[in-house]
Amino acid sequence: MNTSAKLELDGKSYSLPVVVGSEGERAVDVSALRAETGYITLDDGYGNTGSCLSKITFIDGEKGILRYRGIAIEELAEKSSFIETAFLLIYGHLPNHAELSRFSDLLTASQNLHEDMKYHFEGFPSSSHPMAILSAMINAASCFYPEVMNGADATDFELNAARLISQVRTIAAFSYRKAEGRPIIYPKNSYKYTANFLHMLFSDPYDDYLIKPEVVRALDLIFLLHADHEQNCSTATVRMVASSQANMYASCASGVCA
Repeated sequence: MNTSAKLELDGKSYSLPVVVGSEGERAVDVSALRAETGYITLDDGYGNTGSCLSKITFIDGEKGILRYRGIAIEELAEKSSFIETAFLLIYGHLPNHAELSRFSDLLTASQNLHEDMKYHFEGFPSSSHPMAILSAMINAASCFYPEVMNGADATDFELNAARLISQVRTIAAFSYRKAEGRPIIYPKNSYKYTANFLHMLFSDPYDDYLIKPEVVRALDLIFLLHADHEQNCSTATVRMVASSQANMYASCASGVCA
């Protein structure tokens, strides 16, 4: 197996490394091409370009393959929840009982929006596209957590990640209620992630929505299946914006827009 590719330009020959991925896919590494030759590559739409080395997700839609951190989606769908899978994607391993309990508690503690954010919802017309509301509200949320503007800090990462994962669900539910002209329903600490989303979507101030385990499980599977989709358009957009040192909320809002 060749470990390099040869490129000839202006009568000179250059050696480019060949990179082999975790699933055996091969790529020509051109990261040093400009420095060595003065040339760049042209790949309209990035259809033939990998933007990074990653062990997070592998997807082959034509073959029906989806793996998170090397674990087949079929196994995760059978044995894990969305929150366990989110932890896996972030940290590279499935959580033990203590880790899952801590992460779940952090999601619960982070699920409420700052009360002043309700005024933003009041300004949107009822016909607003839900993704437009979501991107605007994620970006606005950074104003209420000024520490995210100070750059990346490993000690704050888990908290900020939990806030985003938890509050995206709250924003989505509030947006739906706004579009329906119905009163906002706040999350309940007694419900877990997916059940709480159903509660915020369909409960009334005078009558709680009946939480059915089979519906919760079906929705949790949908969340799990869409937890990450490799270097797709939105993921690539988040990486591009974040490379400018934009804060986590602004970067994720750009992914929603994409």
